[in-house]
Amino acid sequence: MLPVCSYLYVERLTVSFSSSSPDATPPQDGVFPPVEQHPQKGRGCLRAFFRFVWEIIQTLLIAGLLYLGINAVTARVRVQGMSMRPTFKSGEFVLVYRLAYRFSEPQRGDIVIFHPQAFPNAPRHAPEDDYIKRIIGLPGETVRVEGGKVYVNGKPLNEPYIAEPPRYHGVWHVPPGEVFVLGDNRNNSTDSHVFGPVPINRIVGRAVLVYWPPEAVRVFHRPDYGLADGNAVK
Repeated sequence: MLPVCSYLYVERLTVSFSSSSPDATPPQDGVFPPVEQHPQKGRGCLRAFFRFVWEIIQTLLIAGLLYLGINAVTARVRVQGMSMRPTFKSGEFVLVYRLAYRFSEPQRGDIVIFHPQAFPNAPRHAPEDDYIKRIIGLPGETVRVEGGKVYVNGKPLNEPYIAEPPRYHGVWHVPPGEVFVLGDNRNNSTDSHVFGPVPINRIVGRAVLVYWPPEAVRVFHRPDYGLADGNAVK
């Protein structure tokens, strides 16, 4: 709080005369002595004002640095559409870890947000919209969808999180530096079964948790696909 400036206070000199004080001498010619000036009080108030302004500037700088730092590490996205049901509902807000693949490789089962390319097979989707999907195939793997099941290098995946088995089929080879992604709502998702694998360098980050609405807050964990060696497929 800005201190009250002392120089705004005008000192008044009051002289009391009492009949019981014979030594009291009235002012000559009715003029009272001048009020004592305190220039140092004005300077002190000015210093306090500048300190106050500097504290505000420091607070704004710290807030700005924190904002930039948080945005460099995380992103906040709003889920739109039904392609990831039942894992996500439309309208939920998701916290995304931007540095997830800066020091490590993508893993099967990760839910990622990525910038789509100008996919020739999905012209109805605006290329500036980010997508949210689940990584199914890793670089160098072969993904096959057949009979309502997803196979990676010939091994079926246990996927309890999907809305329903896929009604499409196909085989895709994942090139180096790319991943194969699918929506959990398999029959209502435009994903790699439509536009092919996604370059890893187009991934914004990995979904960590839902933070809004409050009743839907939850943390995401990588699923166990029930493979002999964890999530790896040889």
